[in-house]
Amino acid sequence: MADLNGKVAVVTGASGGIGRAVAIRLATDGADVACFGQSVERLQQTIDAITQLGRRATLHAVDSKDPEAIQAAVGRVEKDWGRLDVLVNNAGVTKDGLLIRMSAADWDEVMTVNLRSTFLFTKAAARTMMKQRSGAIVNVASIIGQIGNPGQANYSASKAGIIAFTKSVAKELASRNVRANAVAPGFITTRMTDKLDGELQKKMLEAIPLGRYGSPEDVAAAVAFLAGADAAYITGQVIRVCGGMVM
Repeated sequence: MADLNGKVAVVTGASGGIGRAVAIRLATDGADVACFGQSVERLQQTIDAITQLGRRATLHAVDSKDPEAIQAAVGRVEKDWGRLDVLVNNAGVTKDGLLIRMSAADWDEVMTVNLRSTFLFTKAAARTMMKQRSGAIVNVASIIGQIGNPGQANYSASKAGIIAFTKSVAKELASRNVRANAVAPGFITTRMTDKLDGELQKKMLEAIPLGRYGSPEDVAAAVAFLAGADAAYITGQVIRVCGGMVM
């Protein structure tokens, strides 16, 4: 377990799936967690799970497309709790479809929620972390951003962008002891992957050497490691959490 006692974390997309698992894992490891998302009801479930662990948690139902709202909400976290140590950019959506049928609106929606929000939250948190001369940013990408996937041109482009963004941020902020890394999950059982065609799910399982789908908790463990002191000499890296699906 990572030692995050006394640390403050922001987790986006914390209303379910990977985001909820990450928020709960960071709290289990000692952090207080500001949970961001759009579904108040599902965010409250995450909040309740964290407070049951004896950690503080706050709910922020913020539109991931609104830069002013994001800046203000992240600023409130720092003001209320005095610091900001960990940012996990996890918010994401899919709007799958073959390229020739994909609308510009579906392209823009995925790029905005997945990539633009990662930029906006990182920018909002970076000033505080630079001032502290410490911080860990963990961005949730995907192996699809490294290998591509038919019907997911928008999603794969957004996740590849997150990986490149992470490396640039790592280089920019390293002199202030702020680290930036990414995790690239493979096939993880969430509400998002449940939407995939059953035949596609079967093909994916056959391609996983460990012979099982991943869980949100598998991803959360990697995120917690990158957020903690044991990863103090790791920045600009991408850790695949995919059961060997991509090597």
